[in-house]
Amino acid sequence: MKTMTCNQLGGACKKAFSAETFEELAELSKQHGAEMFKQQDKAHLEAMGKMQVLMKKPGEMEQWFNARRAEFEALAMD
Repeated sequence: MKTMTCNQLGGACKKAFSAETFEELAELSKQHGAEMFKQQDKAHLEAMGKMQVLMKKPGEMEQWFNARRAEFEALAMD
């Protein structure tokens, strides 16, 4: 298992996610984001807005995603 926080994944809090693969970790983060969206959490909504801007720029979201994957891969096992 490896662990990254919401902040490390572009979010707005220190909630930790642990998973065996980056894809599993990304899914946990996505679920958390959906919950924060439901709650209309201001800090998370702002972080989501920044991600939406990033998604509009060709290649930048993929580059950001690949950098997070590399960060995950470089982590030591928990």
